[in-house]
Amino acid sequence: MPFDGSFTHAMVHELNDLLKSGRITKIHQPYENEVIITFRANRKNYPVLLSAHPNYARVQITKIPYANPAVPTNFAMMLRKYLDGAILNGIQQVENDRIVNFSFSKRNELGDIEELLLAVEIMGRRSNIVLLNNTTKVILDTIKHINADQNRYRLLLPGATYITPPSQDKLNPFTDETKAYAKALSDFPNQEVLATELHRIYQGLDKNTSLELANYLHQHNESSAFDDFFEKFDQPNPVMTTKKQKSSFTAFPYATLEGTQQNFTTLSDLLDAFYVAKAQHDRVIQKAGNLVHVVKNDLKKNRTKLKKLNQTLASSEQADVYKIKGEILTTYLNQVKRGMTEITLPNYYDNNQDIKISLSNQISPSQNAQKYFKKYQKAKNAVHYVSEQLTKTHQEIDYLDNIMTQIELANPQDLDEIREELEKEGYLKVNQKKRKQKRSRASKPETFHATDGTQISVGKNDTQNDRLTLKTAKKTDIWLHTQKIPGSHVIIHDANPTDQTLTEAATLAAYFSKAQQSAHVPVDYVAVKRVHKPNGAKPGLVIYEGQSTLIVDPDEQLVNQLRQV
Repeated sequence: MPFDGSFTHAMVHELNDLLKSGRITKIHQPYENEVIITFRANRKNYPVLLSAHPNYARVQITKIPYANPAVPTNFAMMLRKYLDGAILNGIQQVENDRIVNFSFSKRNELGDIEELLLAVEIMGRRSNIVLLNNTTKVILDTIKHINADQNRYRLLLPGATYITPPSQDKLNPFTDETKAYAKALSDFPNQEVLATELHRIYQGLDKNTSLELANYLHQHNESSAFDDFFEKFDQPNPVMTTKKQKSSFTAFPYATLEGTQQNFTTLSDLLDAFYVAKAQHDRVIQKAGNLVHVVKNDLKKNRTKLKKLNQTLASSEQADVYKIKGEILTTYLNQVKRGMTEITLPNYYDNNQDIKISLSNQISPSQNAQKYFKKYQKAKNAVHYVSEQLTKTHQEIDYLDNIMTQIELANPQDLDEIREELEKEGYLKVNQKKRKQKRSRASKPETFHATDGTQISVGKNDTQNDRLTLKTAKKTDIWLHTQKIPGSHVIIHDANPTDQTLTEAATLAAYFSKAQQSAHVPVDYVAVKRVHKPNGAKPGLVIYEGQSTLIVDPDEQLVNQLRQV
């Protein structure tokens, strides 16, 4: 379900309750289209995410950790200049549209009270965040600059006058007194047709909400049904409904949405759970930059090398044939005459069956025999060399495949360590400017809790995996990893976990692996004391013995539940 106008209404209600008269204490822009503003209200800190992402635009309080850039963006600096320490006057929604206005008061350099507005426009790829003087309506800055070539109706540039997006000719369902729905209900008894008509009449209803409203009006004949439906958005019961790996979020359970339901305390908690994988993956791909490009290129090179090595190995398997021909020529040397181009002799290695041997007419019979022995020795040496190279190339592919899986599964804050590892291993050139900067703080494995409360740690890159398995975990803790599949190291911080905890930890291991989209994934588990790192092994690589194996299915909903506990 998209973040429609009705859900926006509910979210604004939630934010006003929690952030009333709050003061801004921190402002960060960790990602290109997203800002985190921390409010101090009621003796608590609330990190509020304002997102103008083309696919995941929204407003919410978030508990998901973020990677703060070392150098703030221009927009972040502008927000800090005008809003740092500002008092929140209120949060308003424009009609039932997806536009949320945060109004603030702050004293400027002269000591005068300045009224400021931060408008968050949730409009798909046209989403934006606009800071303006609320008195003059002059734009101070925007997270996306939109010029006249991009939008003739309004400029979204510093210095321009702010104009709200054009309003739709629709009614606000929260303030409508015309009861237009009643006529629609009598004219369109079919539920789906009625839903389409309600969507046309009322502002801020997506298809799911329109269908749910149509169903509610059909199920409840009383005159208050319409108002009763929209009152639910002021007292939400947040729920995520999942069917066949597809999830939808709603402010309260929709009878028209089938599937497994998961309830949440707040709308913000609901959105964190819904977007944790989707938005995080997108953020990772953005931040990963050239990491993905470099790893994919090296994978391609090594797979091409592997193919050529196998071809060389196949041709080198003729080594024994060269040896046999050299020995037969030596045995029957008196029958070989100079100037011959070939000869047929009995092969005493094959019941004296005839074997045809090619000869050079430019050299002596003895030299022809020696030529075959040299070919044999060269092919034999090639087999040894190629076998070594095959082993190294397989290890290289496994390592790069594992790095690629880590990038896909990483949180944005985990990427710095992956980048440092690739620099240390020689896959990336070291950025001298960044080297001089203060080294980023070591990221930590993600923490989950089993249903019985047992702590489970999941490493998200090789640095975390090595640290978690070889240094942090106790020797009696239980270590888990997908069998022969790239993935995370998982530690159950308990020597004797229950069967349910083992299964839940194995599900985490399967989910945070290359087999995330597969079924019936084998996961090995063993005590940490049986896990060892070979000398000279690449980061993240370990060997183990005495393991047991569980077969599990990756389950995103279970993963989210274990995050919530």
